[in-house]
Amino acid sequence: MKIEEAIKTKGLKDNYEKLFVNIIYTSNWFKSKLKDLFKPYGITQTQYNVLRILRGKYPEPCNPGYITSVMIEKMSDVTRLIDRLIEKKLVKRMVCETNRRMVEVYITKEGLELLEKLEPVVEKSRDDLKVLTDDEANQLSHLLDKLRGH
Repeated sequence: MKIEEAIKTKGLKDNYEKLFVNIIYTSNWFKSKLKDLFKPYGITQTQYNVLRILRGKYPEPCNPGYITSVMIEKMSDVTRLIDRLIEKKLVKRMVCETNRRMVEVYITKEGLELLEKLEPVVEKSRDDLKVLTDDEANQLSHLLDKLRGH
């Protein structure tokens, strides 16, 4: 469906306004799909991202500053996000033995098991992107990188 049909308008000024609206609309569409995807598992897309970051470093810990620096969706209150994951027993937080002022965050066995359960669900969701050819997906990814100045 074209963006004009999706938002029921014919009044987009030019291709740049159309692109601007389309990126925002598509971003919100993806966020809604991800919300629905993770809801049955009791986590959010942001929590999933943190679990993946921690799994990538496993069995080593991560500090909250590192987590923030590599998150897909940057947020200032990673501490609260980690607290929610601790409540769900998906991560644990410990004071660093060599530097008592530093906090270390580890993924738990339950966190690893949840990610393992989610693998096929996320993979199936990524299949929705296959309406694009491999070359189109690569080109779109390249264009998005270019928009961000990379």
